[in-house]
Amino acid sequence: MTPGRTDVAVVGAGIVGCLVAREITARAPQASVVLLDRDTAGTGASRRSAGLHCPRGATERVRRMTRYSQDYYAGLKADAPELPIYPVPMSVVASPTSAPRLREIYLDSAELTRVHTLSGHEPTGRPDLRLPENAQIWDCRGGQYADVYALVRDLTRELRSRVTLREGVRVDAVRTIGRRDPGAEGPGADEDDARTGHVELRLGTGETLIAGRVVLAPGPWVADPAWRELVAPLGARVKKIVALHIDRVPTRADRAVVFQDEDAFLLPLHEPGHWLFSYTCTTWDVDPDEAVDGLSPDDVDEAHASLRRHAPESARRCVSGRVFCDAYSITGEPEVRVLDGGHVVFAGAANGSGYRLAPAIAAEAADLLHLPPKPPHAPAKQRSR
Repeated sequence: MTPGRTDVAVVGAGIVGCLVAREITARAPQASVVLLDRDTAGTGASRRSAGLHCPRGATERVRRMTRYSQDYYAGLKADAPELPIYPVPMSVVASPTSAPRLREIYLDSAELTRVHTLSGHEPTGRPDLRLPENAQIWDCRGGQYADVYALVRDLTRELRSRVTLREGVRVDAVRTIGRRDPGAEGPGADEDDARTGHVELRLGTGETLIAGRVVLAPGPWVADPAWRELVAPLGARVKKIVALHIDRVPTRADRAVVFQDEDAFLLPLHEPGHWLFSYTCTTWDVDPDEAVDGLSPDDVDEAHASLRRHAPESARRCVSGRVFCDAYSITGEPEVRVLDGGHVVFAGAANGSGYRLAPAIAAEAADLLHLPPKPPHAPAKQRSR
């Protein structure tokens, strides 16, 4: 088949890949962009993500990324209030030994305030919530959550007029031809510059797509054979993520509760009408294609044991949940890095914070493509439905 050509190919149409494509088109409207996914957009880890945004970061870089992403999502929501991004009041529960570090990792905009109850009514906020002994409670501003799958679908609806979206098209091989000319400026460089190097993507449809640059945003599929050797030096690993659904309808007054010491949280999901409990699963090196087969007995036992420590009554009301996985870096920070001589950029391994940090990851990836800087204003306006 005759090969197609594009300035930039973005592989992976989850929340990170979609925002990468959006960032590229905002900075370089003249660039041709192809966004590919082996499934439909948003059906990987994005579909199962809790989508919780906590205004925090364990390192200075992650805090910068959090601030950027928080402002970005606020801009999206202001431009299109119908987007599935929902503010949620938030409380942070911490032991006396971990509480002093809260102000280091949470943003100043979180305005952490020490309080004595979670809601101001019951002594522990909810009758069934069991707080650790001597726990300290902090109100936190800036919490929000999203229906990440629905958000990705909205983003792709907007992007269709500016990029070529190839859903159900897998990439079977990534091969760099030539090496980057330091004088070339990425998308927009003249044809002679483009010939100094490009990337060939062999597609499952039998086509070959030739791209000047490629952004890999594979989510947990970091070990896909098509790019395994390229990504292997990053040392990223894949961890299972398990969350339980609590069969209780939340009220608008209910708060998300973050258990700092256990890296767990309770989240009221108003739209589907239930609560979600996420805890830290410690099952590593899983195959993302096998991690979506539903809750295993071990998953249920481990998740219930964790939930019973915090909300024993709620643990008896869990009849469902979700299982997926995500890629984790060896540094604890997202990986946004040039691979293979400058033609390929990896964007991901966000350590379970793909939604929370996706706008900043996309901006860093675009920086590495040497695109023109975008105008110094809010993100491009989301089109109304």
